[in-house]
Amino acid sequence: MQKAVITVDDKLKHLEERRRRTQAGGGEKRIEDQHKKGKLTARERLGRLLDEDSFVELGTFTQTGLEDASSLDFPNPGEGVVTGYGTVGGRLIYVYAQDFTVAGGSLSEVHANKICRVLDLAARNGNPVIGLNDSGGARIQEGVYALNGYGSIFYRNTLCSGVIPQISVIMGPCAGGAVYSPAIKDFVFMVDKTSNMFITGPQVIEAVTGEKVTPEELGGAATHNETSGVAHFFAEDEDDCFRQIRELINYLPSNNIDDPPSSEPLEPELNQEELVKIMPDNPNRSYDVREVIKRIVDGSTLMEVHKGYAPNAMVGFARIKGQAVGIIANQPQFKSGCLDVNSSDKIARFVRFCDSFNFPMVTFVDVPGYLPGVEQEWGGVIRHGAKVLYAYSEATVPQISIILRKAYGGAYIAMNSRSLGADLCLAWPTAEIAVMGPEGAVSIVNRKELEEAEDQNKKRQELVDSYRYKYANPYIAAARGWIDEVIDPRETRAFIIRGLQMVDKKREQRLMRKHGNIPL
Repeated sequence: MQKAVITVDDKLKHLEERRRRTQAGGGEKRIEDQHKKGKLTARERLGRLLDEDSFVELGTFTQTGLEDASSLDFPNPGEGVVTGYGTVGGRLIYVYAQDFTVAGGSLSEVHANKICRVLDLAARNGNPVIGLNDSGGARIQEGVYALNGYGSIFYRNTLCSGVIPQISVIMGPCAGGAVYSPAIKDFVFMVDKTSNMFITGPQVIEAVTGEKVTPEELGGAATHNETSGVAHFFAEDEDDCFRQIRELINYLPSNNIDDPPSSEPLEPELNQEELVKIMPDNPNRSYDVREVIKRIVDGSTLMEVHKGYAPNAMVGFARIKGQAVGIIANQPQFKSGCLDVNSSDKIARFVRFCDSFNFPMVTFVDVPGYLPGVEQEWGGVIRHGAKVLYAYSEATVPQISIILRKAYGGAYIAMNSRSLGADLCLAWPTAEIAVMGPEGAVSIVNRKELEEAEDQNKKRQELVDSYRYKYANPYIAAARGWIDEVIDPRETRAFIIRGLQMVDKKREQRLMRKHGNIPL
């Protein structure tokens, strides 16, 4: 019997149907279930994130154990992850999106290979990677093959660290070993009420420890943005998340060789003349450091990173005369702007990111010291505080610091002082640079004099006022050259612009080494 001839048209129809079947993911019922949870599908998400019609898929037809390619009835289409590349604001980005409608987005060996392929391409070509996580974890049936897949991803994440920007977006469950790829990457986004991350789930925790906790309490977006610091950005819904990602990409360079993208310079929308009114006359009163920064940066626009975590420090991205910069600041509204365990980690990690990707850094200083207390000491504030010292000292990008008010003791040194390598150190006339605050200094230096005074309160106030007038000012440090200039607050933006121009071609050579040993 003569075999039927398979024509090109037949093969094209087979291709079209196979592609349709694959792109349908887990089918209408599972897609409907995904939508009921307030979540989009993998391909819908990529359509919202990337520029219109820019997505190019890679590995569409990957399949575990495919032997008979003639059948259009195959399990786990696309292996539960969509991979490829597209553009965000016209810039090339590599992407992968786990598809929860296919086997719960579980990671198989082939699933992992697809992600590794995208990471390899991104590294070779010098482009950012964005991963959309929505997965039930390792595919149990694959056992160690799946575990090896995770390890291969972690290895590539580590090699790419500091070479290309890496972003993880948690848009569903992310549990067990799956959490470590996001943890290695540069930034983690989470969506309120629909995403969670944890090593061990609520059921196991209850069985082992007896603690009862919901997935949202244990590892929801609010928890990781405010308590653990695992996540850097909080989104109200998926569309808000994509908007924030696009905003972040607008600041980031494609790789560690490129400079961050510049834009048309804008004047601050808020009045710079008001800078002289923001600082309270009473040094013990607080203020919002963002009100200072927004009167200095282009368009008064600041994109905060880790906004909900360790609020006594503030870090983020902005532009000054069109140039993207990293902003670091103490926030007197919280814990008086003291450095503590969490804020030290927050600052050090951001400083290292800025240094990796060529962001000039502008640091606004108002720090009364390290937060005192047994909890802080036992929590390792010495070790964590050392990370800030290490990160600033290691950085080779242009660095400008502006002391707004308090700069006391070791915390003054840590916040990018001249001794750690700052290129330009400025101070407002309100700056107080000293070993410690006037009250503490008087209690130690003038202890005997206070004990002998008839009216101790009156004498203490006299000594405090005298100390503040003589020593808690910027001029002693300026006299030694540790402050380059004491400036009118209204001239801060102009001095920063000229300072960035001054160090634009900065080059530094360091001692040859494999890598340092940061105090982790």
